[in-house]
Amino acid sequence: MSKYFLFFTLLSIHYSNAKNNQTEKPKLVVAIVVDQMRYDFLENLSNRFTENGFKRLIDYGYNCKNNYFNYVPTVTGPGHSSISTGSTPMTHGVVGNNWYDREKKESIYCANDSDYKHIGGDAYSGNKSPNNLLVDTFADVNKLSNNNDSKTISVAIKDRGSILMGGKTADAAYWYYGKERAQWITSNYYMNELPDWVNNFNNEDNLEKYLEDWVTFEEITNYDNYEIDDNNYEKQFKGKDNSAFPYSIKSLMKHNDCFDMIKETPYGNSMTTDFAIEAIINENLGKSGFTDVLTIGYSSTDYVGHNFGVASVETQDVYIRLDREIAKLLSFLDKEIGENQYTLFLTGDHGVLEIPAFLSDSGVNATAISKEDLTEKALRKLYNVFAIEDEKFIVNVENNQIYLNDERIRELNLDKNIIIDELVEILQSFDFITNAYSAEFILNSQNLSGYEKLIQNGFHKERSGDIAFILKPNVIFHDRKGTTHGSGYNYDTHVPLIFYGNGIKNGETLDYTEIPDIAPTISELLGQKMKNSTGKILDFILKK
Repeated sequence: MSKYFLFFTLLSIHYSNAKNNQTEKPKLVVAIVVDQMRYDFLENLSNRFTENGFKRLIDYGYNCKNNYFNYVPTVTGPGHSSISTGSTPMTHGVVGNNWYDREKKESIYCANDSDYKHIGGDAYSGNKSPNNLLVDTFADVNKLSNNNDSKTISVAIKDRGSILMGGKTADAAYWYYGKERAQWITSNYYMNELPDWVNNFNNEDNLEKYLEDWVTFEEITNYDNYEIDDNNYEKQFKGKDNSAFPYSIKSLMKHNDCFDMIKETPYGNSMTTDFAIEAIINENLGKSGFTDVLTIGYSSTDYVGHNFGVASVETQDVYIRLDREIAKLLSFLDKEIGENQYTLFLTGDHGVLEIPAFLSDSGVNATAISKEDLTEKALRKLYNVFAIEDEKFIVNVENNQIYLNDERIRELNLDKNIIIDELVEILQSFDFITNAYSAEFILNSQNLSGYEKLIQNGFHKERSGDIAFILKPNVIFHDRKGTTHGSGYNYDTHVPLIFYGNGIKNGETLDYTEIPDIAPTISELLGQKMKNSTGKILDFILKK
């Protein structure tokens, strides 16, 4: 046997093994993020779910029942960024949906980028990119590991839910734009024109089915009535004098930003499923010979939750319907990609608090306050200390952080550190605040624990504020009606985490897991490593 024959034989074996190893990996990774999904929704609504949706994932996948966000603020932008990168805002830099940019002297939206233009929609809706994300996503790592031979497609009604999951190497990120016309759009960061299949999907006739009346999926008497359907806690759609079923979408549209209203109904999730299925078909996902990635953000749950609250019939209904959407998606994946040929995980980007007014009337200490009220009270006390009345001391209150006006403080020849110390003391005196901290304390302290550690994990030295504070439990910045999220309490941090499919064991655990554990675990499954992840690999869920 010649050395040349031996060389080519060994080379052939090498490539054969490489090919075999490739086929053992999933053809497609599907990442599902349900916006505003608390873990207890899985348990409280289990008797309303089918066997083929959430229950299928739980029964045949691996359920991490004690999964939490390990930072604040618990909002959509940081949530998706932490899921995709395996790190916290301290590292990936997305410290909120918005934050204050000291150099530009303006509030920054997490997905905005003026260097890029809209493809579909209008200028504001499309000037977007993932460039505010400072580290790689697991999809980026996968694509680069495969020499760009794999594909990444991201889909969500919210632009940030799509853009921040796909990362900087995504082939496409699509999001929904309503108003005068229903459209799925993107930006020229990804492409210069929409593909034909997206234009076809955006056909008005095709979108007509998402405008049907919103009635309860089951008889309303079958729902757990935490509260009566028509009440004073829920927000109302404009043009309707109550918050009770049914909702005539076509008649209410003209009062509620026209086609934008779809996203505030369960049909926004239905549209997302249908669009994701079209993306799989038309982008040939799972067909490349390398692992492709599809991220799906179900955003309508968040809109419904903000408007109607945890205890509403509307929220129950949107999750009962979402269960059917999950079942539809799984059935399609079985046929198109093949059973056990794909890996899927499902999680939430944050939880939510029950409507404070509802809690208060139920005997729980809870309230909604305004950021403007906080700012006014803090400034009034600050004026008394320095005998200077100047509304420009504070330039922004965002993510439970205060940004000070450095320029104005210098003009008044004041010591910024003294102002910070005074403001910390002032904030600590308010009955709706648990504690407050200087940025210096957060950045330089070692061995923090509890809520202080959550603040530190969510704090970026260039993008976060000068002071951070903690609202007391069941206190939010919001109107009286409806609710929100953002805290480090369990109702905001405890979310589902279920892995399913190729390479995943069947089981469950009560061991503590964190959101940043997701990305490195998926990368490990794919035989890859994430360099900037701060999470741990959940090796106990992986088949050896």
